[in-house]
Amino acid sequence: MAKERIPATQAIRQLKKHKIKFVPRPYKYEEKGGTRVSARELRIDEFLIIKTLVMEDDRDQALIILMHGSCEVSLKHLARQLKVKQINSCPVEKAERLTGYQTGGISPFGTKQTLPIYVEESILALEKICINGGRRGLLVEIDPLALVKILHPKPVSVAV
Repeated sequence: MAKERIPATQAIRQLKKHKIKFVPRPYKYEEKGGTRVSARELRIDEFLIIKTLVMEDDRDQALIILMHGSCEVSLKHLARQLKVKQINSCPVEKAERLTGYQTGGISPFGTKQTLPIYVEESILALEKICINGGRRGLLVEIDPLALVKILHPKPVSVAV
């Protein structure tokens, strides 16, 4: 069986640059399938798949929130913790322009612009996570402490 070639995305380059051990986890991508599909395809708990969500505050300042695949973000709690009036999803075009990634393939690693990053604090307690590798249909399995080493995210408690 031929070994599948892993694309050299900005996210993969960033992991290699920081000498982060990772396991590529390619899967068959489905439009609008989200973490439910990747969990099914890779046969792993959806809780261990981490979504990279691009949001913006009431002043149109973009940010990234990392959340368990099986959870939602409490926008009210996030706004309160960030001391802003409101948080909403960032428009797709803006998210893609800021990150340099296509929706469904957005990784927090190697984004075009540096954005503030927040992480659901319970993610950091996991043994391993799968997070987007910078392309639709490609997750990377890493130690969650790699998030801290590279991204320096601020922990928040906003999971629902």
